[in-house]
Amino acid sequence: MRNKRKYIRTTGIILLFCVVLLNTACASKQKEKVVLELKQGLLSLIPLNQNAVRVQFFQPGSAPMEELIYTEKLPVPEYEVTEDKQSLVLSLDEISVEFDKGTEVLTFKDANKRIILQEKVGGRFMKVSSVQNEPTYQVEQRFVSPKDEYIYGTGQFQDGYLNIRGLTRRLTQVNTQISIPFILSSKGYGLLWNNYGLTDFNPADKFVELTPANASGEAVTVNTTGTSGNVRETRQTYSFTASVEVPRSGSYSLLLDVGQRMARKYYLVIDGQKIVDVNNLWLPPTTSAIVELTAGKHDIEVQGERNDKPVLYWRPVSEETVFRSPVAQMLDYTVFAGNGDEVIASYRELTGPAPMMPLWSLGYIHCRERYNTQAELLENAREFRERKLPIDIIVQDWQYWGKYGWNAMKFDEDRYPDPRSMMKELHEMDVRLMISVWSKIDAQSEVGRQAKEKGYYIPGSDWIDFFNPDAAAFYWQNFRTGLLKYGIDAWWQDATEPENDDLQNRRINREQTPGEVYRNVYPMYVSKTIYEGLRQDDPDRRAMIFTRSGFSGMQRYAAATWSGDVGHDWETLRRQIVGGLGQMATGLPWWTYDAGGFFRPGDQYTNTGYHEQLIRWIQAGTFFPLMRVHGYMSNTEPWRYGEKVEHIIARYLDLRYRLLPYIYSQNAAVSFNGSTLMRPLVMDFPEDRFALEQNYQFMFGPSILVAPVVESGVNRMKVYLPECAAGWVDFWDGTPHKGGIFTDINVDLMKTPLFVKAGSILPLGPQKQYAAEETEQPWEIRIYPGADGSYSVYEDEGINYNYEKGQFSTFDLKWNNSDKTLTISDRKGSFAGMKERMAFNIVIVTPESGTGIYQSKVNKSIVYEGKSMVISL
Repeated sequence: MRNKRKYIRTTGIILLFCVVLLNTACASKQKEKVVLELKQGLLSLIPLNQNAVRVQFFQPGSAPMEELIYTEKLPVPEYEVTEDKQSLVLSLDEISVEFDKGTEVLTFKDANKRIILQEKVGGRFMKVSSVQNEPTYQVEQRFVSPKDEYIYGTGQFQDGYLNIRGLTRRLTQVNTQISIPFILSSKGYGLLWNNYGLTDFNPADKFVELTPANASGEAVTVNTTGTSGNVRETRQTYSFTASVEVPRSGSYSLLLDVGQRMARKYYLVIDGQKIVDVNNLWLPPTTSAIVELTAGKHDIEVQGERNDKPVLYWRPVSEETVFRSPVAQMLDYTVFAGNGDEVIASYRELTGPAPMMPLWSLGYIHCRERYNTQAELLENAREFRERKLPIDIIVQDWQYWGKYGWNAMKFDEDRYPDPRSMMKELHEMDVRLMISVWSKIDAQSEVGRQAKEKGYYIPGSDWIDFFNPDAAAFYWQNFRTGLLKYGIDAWWQDATEPENDDLQNRRINREQTPGEVYRNVYPMYVSKTIYEGLRQDDPDRRAMIFTRSGFSGMQRYAAATWSGDVGHDWETLRRQIVGGLGQMATGLPWWTYDAGGFFRPGDQYTNTGYHEQLIRWIQAGTFFPLMRVHGYMSNTEPWRYGEKVEHIIARYLDLRYRLLPYIYSQNAAVSFNGSTLMRPLVMDFPEDRFALEQNYQFMFGPSILVAPVVESGVNRMKVYLPECAAGWVDFWDGTPHKGGIFTDINVDLMKTPLFVKAGSILPLGPQKQYAAEETEQPWEIRIYPGADGSYSVYEDEGINYNYEKGQFSTFDLKWNNSDKTLTISDRKGSFAGMKERMAFNIVIVTPESGTGIYQSKVNKSIVYEGKSMVISL
């Protein structure tokens, strides 16, 4: 019989105990954890939340790392510890972890005592190592991964894999790759690997170095970007060859490392079969694939740049998931139990909520590389308004600093003579400005000379050492005095990796620490500096920070990311959608891409093939957390591409703005409830195998299924409708469909497949030119019949932090499908400028009503004055 002991915190006092275990010395229940003394070291089980337990394995006397991820000081949750001869169990309401005294394995179970995750026997590993001649540890943990498990996450990668079970990845921060050591499983758990440096996911230890064979093709000179602006490079393809021998037939995970800080091309052929073929002006240094190989010898060819030194790593795909970090103080991970929403909500509760994004940030963000003058920027903003194309943010990209030096935090008055008047005119048009600011500063600029004198650079680089609090404060002081004074609305912190994974072999924090220790968290330090500065010095303006890289916990700094400097082709479009969904699985909620691709074809304005690509990029991006266009050396405004393209883009801008009541309410759900707006299907359909295998479909909020068109010339498309008891309704024509089936959908250039879950209620606003535009036009409340449903509508001022003081309102919409009634609840709360009376057109969606982008047939029109109403339909 198990000897069960319950320990409850009372008046801040925690009981201590010590029991003898079979193969361990002692277990003690301290104030916030249980510590097991093993022969190899100390193992701590730390309850963080009712569904979250942190595990740490370390050597006695080891100093813990600075806590960067878990910043929220929550009360220690009540938990139980029970033990018998075989095991010790720590139990909370929604998770338990069992320590097996014989194998020393940890097993995690959910509230129903179902195993969700288990360590492998002998899978805990800690080895003394060094970095820059300083002592450190290499740590590794292996977990059991059943064949039917699907795993998502680790951030935004360019390998095209959404389900990463068995896949090898190297987590570093570079342009187009955002590395976040968090995974979400279909088995009902999430796992955060608590390490700030490089992490290998499912590392492959077998490798072969490829040898140069010959050059192929003509050398090509290209325009591209660098840390000092636009650059021209001459590139020529070289072939590299090798052979590998595998002992048995089966699935193998491959990792190709090109041997440079950034790649220009991935091209991998095995036995004449093309495995990977990706071109871009910039790519991460590694990429991954899973292939089937027969036992025996295989010929390998890689194509790349002359200076590449490619190495191919491989490992058999097996029933395990592995995390390994070469630089660590301890082995440290946290397991969260629950479905996707429960996991992410708990993660945010512990690491900090995502602040509300401004209302205007959820409209259209227009960007190009670049506006060259104040006059040019204003001219294009005016034309958006004249053409009645909705827009909320126009973006000034780099080099506005001109003669003052890179990122001098001032405008060159030769091209931007009066930034204050520029801001005034933009705001009079109800257009906001986002501006590019870098963490790199020209050492010859006025600000740079001061930084150099004070020792605020990371030695050997032009990157500010944000790990040094004095350097971060210096950066913010110049940011505030140089730019904040103009009333700029949003901040684009570019190249915050820092670019090219530039902390390797460098010293940080006044040269006290090897850069490898904090290799992946530089973007967090940058965003923290800007966000905390804005909250202090611009407290009445809701912050929006846009940054190219991220890390766990960074959501608390109002930081959104995008997928970096990508190409424009169909394969790149597909990889960006997958990459974005991979990031959504890690708990960072705000993301987008350069719609249309950053690197575009030279004939983009007349190339009809590219026009099709551009339209599909924009259609998919309409349903991302943020909607944005950008392009290199391009005038990206919709009218540049002809009337047909402009017309289609205008329709999707209208749709985005009509959806704003829905999107903004989900913005509140992200902030208050830890929700996710762009949702990989594992979040809503974790037991539907076919849903889990869809790489490009996703949910937009709780109601809308998006199936982007990601190939050329599509006029009929197969879409999977996940298992859903009441089925789905086609957004465009109102046709009902069963769930759990594949269905063929007619597609044209005007339409991307959209389906709404039966029982959903969609609040749609009127057409607008900007998010906060006041209009007397009614909202449309679309009811998708077939099941009962509800939706909570959230409103506030949209521009400040008064919502943190309780100044917001909500009301609930509830549909009773059997008696065909819609109930609108009493409005709760209030805020300055709230509309006391709201006009609603209520529509039950059928093939004859409530379809497509614009308002149509109405079942009933009402005026809502904040009091409960029951409407029979």
